[in-house]
Amino acid sequence: MELYQINVAVATLWTSKDSARQIDVDAISNPVDIPKWLHSLTYDTKLDLCNDNLVQSQVLLGEEVQVLEINGDWAFCVIPSQLSKKDDRGYPGWIPLNQLMKKEEEEDKFDQVAVVYQPIATLYKDPNNKWMEVSYQTALPIVEIREDYIKVKVPSGYGYLKNEDIHIFKANEIPKQNGEFIIHEAEKFIGLPYLWGGMSGFGFDCSGFSYSMCKAAGRIIARDAHEQADGGINVEIQHIQPGDLLFFAYDEGKGHIHHVAIYYGEGKMIHSPNTGKSIVIEEIAGTYKKELCAASRYWI
Repeated sequence: MELYQINVAVATLWTSKDSARQIDVDAISNPVDIPKWLHSLTYDTKLDLCNDNLVQSQVLLGEEVQVLEINGDWAFCVIPSQLSKKDDRGYPGWIPLNQLMKKEEEEDKFDQVAVVYQPIATLYKDPNNKWMEVSYQTALPIVEIREDYIKVKVPSGYGYLKNEDIHIFKANEIPKQNGEFIIHEAEKFIGLPYLWGGMSGFGFDCSGFSYSMCKAAGRIIARDAHEQADGGINVEIQHIQPGDLLFFAYDEGKGHIHHVAIYYGEGKMIHSPNTGKSIVIEEIAGTYKKELCAASRYWI
């Protein structure tokens, strides 16, 4: 097992090394072009990411991965930051080798980290030269703080982020926030199209959305909805508060959990529904109310 870091803005975690299709070339290259990839997908080819079990999750620039096997141009990895019962070490899947870089020991020496809190932010090679668009919750070690820019360490060198796009924290000390903070962050993504396996400001699936909003609030939770339902503090439905996670199951709440949303307040929720739809605030009433089976609170 070796430690690597993600060396592209967003790396997709594929189910197998043969999962990526020709149409997915912009998602498995370096540099990646996630907006171009998503624009090239039709409704059906987006749906196939789920129905054909092609994609598991995504990982952001600079995140640590453990490489367990290298097979040709692909690496089988686990993602320690994404908790999963599939593997105690982290969420498992395949990433193109060209999107990874071996982790340098000096990465552990930085005292502060810059975390992106805009849905999408520009990373610059230097303050006048754009490099790539990076996602919400991208966290990079700080090398130098300047008046308008922060110099950060990335796996392949150094870059710059605007102060207005990031929050600065001590390394490994993201402050814990409350449910209202989770709602405030979630509102930033209203209208963002659903993406199966999505874990970035370019697109979320339902559990990727709840995971990322909780992560922004300093809470690391499981990656998948049914496992998120097993964690946190169980809350009776009549006592839910804004920021709580709501879980929905087939067979009018008696079957397998298939969806998670964030309680918004006043009988509403904010969530990333499914392929072809976008993040929205809507009433729980109707089908969702019949399927609502559990609620968890992670913000206490």
